[in-house]
Amino acid sequence: MISIRGVCKKFGGRVAVDHLNLDVPRGQIFGMLGHNGAGKSTTIGMLLGQVYPDEGQLMIGGEDVFANRSKALGRVGAIFESPSFYDYLSGASNLRIFCEYSGPVDAKRMEEVVKLVGLEGRIHDRVRVYSHGMRQRLALAQALLPNPELLILDEPNDGLDPEGIHEMRNLIVKLNREWGLTILFSSHQLNEVQHLCTHLAVMREGELLFSGEWRQLGLDQAWIRLRVDRQAEAEKGLVGAGLVKSFSAEGHGMLGPDADVAKVAEWLVHGRFRIGAIAPIERDLEDVYLAMVRKEKDEG
Repeated sequence: MISIRGVCKKFGGRVAVDHLNLDVPRGQIFGMLGHNGAGKSTTIGMLLGQVYPDEGQLMIGGEDVFANRSKALGRVGAIFESPSFYDYLSGASNLRIFCEYSGPVDAKRMEEVVKLVGLEGRIHDRVRVYSHGMRQRLALAQALLPNPELLILDEPNDGLDPEGIHEMRNLIVKLNREWGLTILFSSHQLNEVQHLCTHLAVMREGELLFSGEWRQLGLDQAWIRLRVDRQAEAEKGLVGAGLVKSFSAEGHGMLGPDADVAKVAEWLVHGRFRIGAIAPIERDLEDVYLAMVRKEKDEG
């Protein structure tokens, strides 16, 4: 659905995106993960034709975003940066005004989308009385009215309370599974990306650190937390015995293919190590992300 090749963008002397190559498969919820300043919003701005790249090519549905903008963006909906509305008008009037720039608004489609985002009881209220969460849902309705194939969401949960985050998460999943939309979801919230996305890209300071499926990150790999009296000796021995593939600086070890906690404990007891702690741990996206960033800094 999306193909990015060799894209670079600088603002003055600062590199925002550095030779980015990225593919977003059709039909997926694809997450872009990175801290503030990683280059996520700049990349989305270029995909939407609002920020011009210094070099490289961006394609949506096989069409070049800048050579054939109308075709490339014709079936794209987006929430980008902070949505702006006319506060003195109703939600319905706002939707009609913004969407009629590209064509007439079908009444049946309007009703369907408003119901989907949960605003049917408030759509005729003035936007000035809307909460932040309601404004986000109105922005989502605006993005969905043109019946897009691709939905681009830049930090859609930013500023939402836990209930609003939960509602937005369910909406995104429904749009992918029931409406068949490809969704590009940008966030610095690791938990949300892990809940929503089947594929992801990890960015740091404009560079792509990783792109692919969850399973490639090894999140399903078994890990242990270990504390013993002769820590360095134990870690070296466990790796040599094939029970642990490697250890992190925090004493977290990735177990070998046939190893488990009981076998590690048995080896330690046999070696007369005094065990302070040994327990299985589940690595999440935050662990992997921080390890990636730390490795990148060390190599740099």
